[in-house]
Amino acid sequence: MSAPRTVLHVCGGLGLGGTEKAMQLLAAAMDPARYRPVVHAFADGPRRAQLTALGIPVHIGPDLLRTAARTAPDIIHLHRAGWPEPRLLRSAALAGAGAVVETNVFGRHDPSPGARIIDRHLFVSTFCLRRYGAVHGLDVSGPRHRVLYNPVDCAAFAACPGAGAGAPLAVGRVSRADPGKWSALALEFLPHLLARVPGAAYRVIGGTAQAREWVATRGLAAHVDFLEPVADDAGLAALFATVGVLAHANDTGETFGMVIAEAMAAGLPVVTHPCPGLKDNAQLELVEHGVTGLVAATPEDYAGAVARLLADPELARRMGQAGRARARALFDTPVVAARLMDIYDELPARAGASPARPAQRDPAPDITPDTAPDTARHDRPAPLRALHG
Repeated sequence: MSAPRTVLHVCGGLGLGGTEKAMQLLAAAMDPARYRPVVHAFADGPRRAQLTALGIPVHIGPDLLRTAARTAPDIIHLHRAGWPEPRLLRSAALAGAGAVVETNVFGRHDPSPGARIIDRHLFVSTFCLRRYGAVHGLDVSGPRHRVLYNPVDCAAFAACPGAGAGAPLAVGRVSRADPGKWSALALEFLPHLLARVPGAAYRVIGGTAQAREWVATRGLAAHVDFLEPVADDAGLAALFATVGVLAHANDTGETFGMVIAEAMAAGLPVVTHPCPGLKDNAQLELVEHGVTGLVAATPEDYAGAVARLLADPELARRMGQAGRARARALFDTPVVAARLMDIYDELPARAGASPARPAQRDPAPDITPDTAPDTARHDRPAPLRALHG
């Protein structure tokens, strides 16, 4: 039996964002007889302790080549936004792994020559893959471009009662406390909801200063609980167990929608909204209108959708169970990890450069990543004009 191949996962930092969470879940779910995960991050964060507790080696710092020299990876897996990062790609090329994979989190295009080292481009939704091909006129039908959904630890949410199981008239919202993760819709629906369901409560993780002020100045504080951030799935499951609906609203949209998928795994229906033009719209891929949740575009319609689910526990239960089944079939970590290992199996072992790679080697490698050690950049997409730049 051959030794397991080493996969070096590379990301900007080890914060609590969805990119880092997906990387951690995938690394931890690898079959140890087939693949040995190692992590390199350019900035430290709370996930370092979680990774090391799982027995996964973690290296922190600017020198990716040093980590590669220590670990001799067969595969380098970059978890990145997708935009050009020539220094990072130069370091990945110089590392001499058998293959390079990227998870293109935001579906951005990298036309630089250095991107030729990437053997597989993985997109976290079908929406991202199709937009990528359409906007840039690229053929994405072959094996080099794949959809690999972000993983969700469905087992962590299995004990949640789900919608329609005696949950109070409560609506949940989860995001970072970042204005870029909010939409006016996330607040403006509330007065309309309370007109329909006077006893409704709104439980919010990630409330911004602006959101708190908006609620306070309109006399709605008695209906809104601004909760502290949670660091793990247990904390998230505790919130999901106390609400009957997840309310999602984010003006930039989602390239996947980790919280949406986790709420589905918890048996909750989701209310979301469309985004115009070429903005991220994978929330509509996860939330099938009338099946796993409802889609609404205006504050009045959004409030009506939430009120409908709160008033009809049986409808909410059916949608919640449909969402739970969808999450288990498509997003559950063992399912996604098995697909990723099959993709890894297609790639060459460590035996020199891939034929698709540039032959040149820089005698003075630049090992500083293009992305500064600021994980916020990895959590938030660039403006859409970056697609054309």
